[in-house]
Amino acid sequence: MKKTTQLKHMINRPELAFLMEAHNGLSAKVAEEAGFEGIWGSGLSISAALGVRDHNEASWTQVLEVAEFMADATTVPILLDGDTGYGDFNSMRRLIRKLEQRGVAGVCIEDKIFPKTNSFIRGSAQPLATIEEFSGKIKAGKDAQSDSDFVIVARVEAFIAGWGFEEAMKRAEAYRLAGADAILMHSALRNPTEILQFMKAWAGRLPVVIVPTKYYQTPTDVFREAGVSTVIWANHLMRSAITAMKGTAAQIFKDQALLNVEDKVATLQEVFHLQGESELEEAEKRYLPKHGRQTRAIVLAASQGEALGELTADRPKAMVNVGGKALLWHILDTYRAAGVKDLAVVRGYKKAAVNLTNVKYFDNDAYATTQEVASLACAVEAVEGDVIVSYGDVLLKKYIVQELVETDDDFVVMVDSNYHESRNKGRAADYVTCSEPSSKRAFYNTVTLKSVRPESDADVHGEWMGVVKFSQRGAKVVADKLRGLATEPERLRTMKLPDLLQLLVQGGHAVRVIYTSGHWLDVDSVDDVLVGAQF
Repeated sequence: MKKTTQLKHMINRPELAFLMEAHNGLSAKVAEEAGFEGIWGSGLSISAALGVRDHNEASWTQVLEVAEFMADATTVPILLDGDTGYGDFNSMRRLIRKLEQRGVAGVCIEDKIFPKTNSFIRGSAQPLATIEEFSGKIKAGKDAQSDSDFVIVARVEAFIAGWGFEEAMKRAEAYRLAGADAILMHSALRNPTEILQFMKAWAGRLPVVIVPTKYYQTPTDVFREAGVSTVIWANHLMRSAITAMKGTAAQIFKDQALLNVEDKVATLQEVFHLQGESELEEAEKRYLPKHGRQTRAIVLAASQGEALGELTADRPKAMVNVGGKALLWHILDTYRAAGVKDLAVVRGYKKAAVNLTNVKYFDNDAYATTQEVASLACAVEAVEGDVIVSYGDVLLKKYIVQELVETDDDFVVMVDSNYHESRNKGRAADYVTCSEPSSKRAFYNTVTLKSVRPESDADVHGEWMGVVKFSQRGAKVVADKLRGLATEPERLRTMKLPDLLQLLVQGGHAVRVIYTSGHWLDVDSVDDVLVGAQF
């Protein structure tokens, strides 16, 4: 059903309809997701969002552009607050044509003089247009519309201006005869007396729209019983946004930190959801050129990271702030920069805190009693095609990921030949023995993994960096092993990734080694967090 048809149906049906105010694409999306069937494009709210007065200080083309963003962001109809039509009958004709082009379903115009002032500011001092002039404007608008379902609502300001009941009735009837699709009867009283008096006398000649901003204490059933067609909640998203923004700004200014507000504001994931980021991701898969095989990345981020103390009291290590962003954000950003867009993360401890967008999540709810291979097994369905698996606490330079992407070997690991610094610090590390140590000669040869955690220091050739790449064939081997291990739950529970690498080597698989020297960081301590901010 067209948006214009939806709006016309809402206004004319016997059941009471509701329109929620919005003032930009984001608030329009919020209103739709809350369940509202239609949106009121409030002139007051749009003006406030633009930082100007509700006195036609925002031009009609600026309002039109905002309305277009709102229409593009939503699937429900928009009734735009068109003030006085922004001029004479000719301005009205052009406005209608442009609103139809931009996907707006209807417009409400008020019988005041252009430029107008908000009805709740010195309302009784505001002049009204003559009945004849405003009726001509309605006729011009109806003649200009190309869609017969486009809705024009005539707003009567007689009660606002203090001209009384008789004038309100006279104007409403004239506007009905001029072709208006509905009458918006406006009142500034704190009770609905004027509205109910009008509804009784009007006797359903045309649908009636109301805006109970001032008489908000009136039960909605009173409007329903009086035969009101549509209720507009006219400015409450804008006003609530101001309250929230002022509170957040004051708190951050006072604290000079974000700790006391972060849990009280929308997550970035929610923002990206409202922006439709997931649709773009799907579109990229359909339309962007595919350069050869596509590589996926799986990041194992289920552990708490107890060594970081209070930093992981309410979030896992992967979500600890490093240089203003979560550690996991840096890891995923590196993958994306290297062209790896298909990203999966295995969560565990405080999994709700792992909420970055455009990521497929798998959960290891037994994170407290299992190791890394069990986490990878939770994502076994993603272990297919070309896959890079890495830890959720390891930062890598982009070229390392790119080098892994470009390899054709079934199993590839990155090994840091400059492992002595780790040994000197006494840091736990996964040392390995390779078919030959790093050298100029090794650069030209295919070096393979011989063993993980060698017993003799003399056999150590480097430190495995916590990242491994499987080809399509290699991923199938690994996925089969993971499914096989599912029948040995105790063994699966205790296995770490180095154990899986050792299993591959023992099974006769060639695990290629690519040497590097530095350019990665294993975030194991608070000092590492500080270093990572400069990584």
